[in-house]
Amino acid sequence: MSLVDRDLSVIWHPYTQMKTALPPVPIVRGEGACLYGEDGKKYIDGVSSWWVNIHGHAHPYIAKKVAEQLTKLEHVIFAGFTHEGAVELAERLLKILPSNQKKAFYSDNGSTAIEVAIKMCLQYWHNQGIKRNKILAFKNAYHGDTFGAMAVSGRSAFTAPFDSMLFEVEFIDLPEQSNIDSIKYQISSIKNEAACFIFEPLVQGTAGMVMYEPQYLNELMAHCRKEGVLMIDDEIFVGFGRTGKLFACDHVIEQPDIMCFSKGLTGGTMALGLTTCTQQIYDAFLSDDKLKTLFHGHSFTANPIACSAALASMDLLMEDTTMVNIKRIEALHQQFAARIKDHPKIKNIRQTGTILAMDWETGDNTSYFSTLRDRLYLYFLDAGIILRPLGNIIYILPPYCITNDELTYIYSKIEQALEEL
Repeated sequence: MSLVDRDLSVIWHPYTQMKTALPPVPIVRGEGACLYGEDGKKYIDGVSSWWVNIHGHAHPYIAKKVAEQLTKLEHVIFAGFTHEGAVELAERLLKILPSNQKKAFYSDNGSTAIEVAIKMCLQYWHNQGIKRNKILAFKNAYHGDTFGAMAVSGRSAFTAPFDSMLFEVEFIDLPEQSNIDSIKYQISSIKNEAACFIFEPLVQGTAGMVMYEPQYLNELMAHCRKEGVLMIDDEIFVGFGRTGKLFACDHVIEQPDIMCFSKGLTGGTMALGLTTCTQQIYDAFLSDDKLKTLFHGHSFTANPIACSAALASMDLLMEDTTMVNIKRIEALHQQFAARIKDHPKIKNIRQTGTILAMDWETGDNTSYFSTLRDRLYLYFLDAGIILRPLGNIIYILPPYCITNDELTYIYSKIEQALEEL
């Protein structure tokens, strides 16, 4: 049996209707910005393998550090024990985060990092005997697929079977000049009930790479601070350089109370989640009363191998050449966007950092399930490019090591598709 046949006999793939989906593409190795199929075909990874890979596939430096860790310590329970990797990673990350971030809590993926943040906020008020259990979130948000993360995400076809079991959330519009005052009024009207506000800073990824201005986010955050509403900054997608700065919150002046990380945290090597918080939040759980403990944990919390990958990724992230590459990708994206912005099939083209997105003109049919999405996906796959359109929205989100030639090839195939499809 081929690898594909073996897969189809035992595997259920994510976000996939298994009855109608085409067989999966078998990948056998990766190098730089490329992946290689079982048949030898090369694919440029234009979406960083679901937004996680920032330094390239099978990076030798990360592999070396992970291999070294495997011979020292593969795992240890993190309740009552600790290890060098977890401590060093927290130390180093907190040094480059906003100055109010003081403590790190480990989990094992993005959704769980969000769950931890939500529980921190709700229990923060509970531990003080204050009833504030309403959560604010942006419309069309996406924060993960576990139940808490789903609840603070926008209601959609993805959440429909579970909507009746999701807790109530106060959804607000993305802030802009025309609505910022009304949003602030909406927040003020429930300030005594609001436990926290959770947001994707600058870019709503799954919503369709929807981008908004940092000045209005900053104004909204300042208002939440004034009204005593805790703020959760979901950096899972946009963190570690995606927006042109180390973190998306670096584009604003206000500081969040809690921050969530995963995806690029380990350079895309393996799963790891991390939630940081202020001293004020941490102190609300310090008590002689054990019932004020944050009762949350995972078997693989702060896994030493994952921490070693994250530390190696951070080494690479902090090299001068990484930011040079980020700025290089930004510039190339901007040049390409300027070249095609007036094409009749391009309705809206936008860019933040290394993220470039464009809406393909389809009239009213912009559904995630549109046939155009599948046609575009297969068109680029046939050309040796991995892009996963969000309905009629094409986006490019490459590893920072992608070459100018590789990016130029992606651009050329998009232009070709504009003429042929």
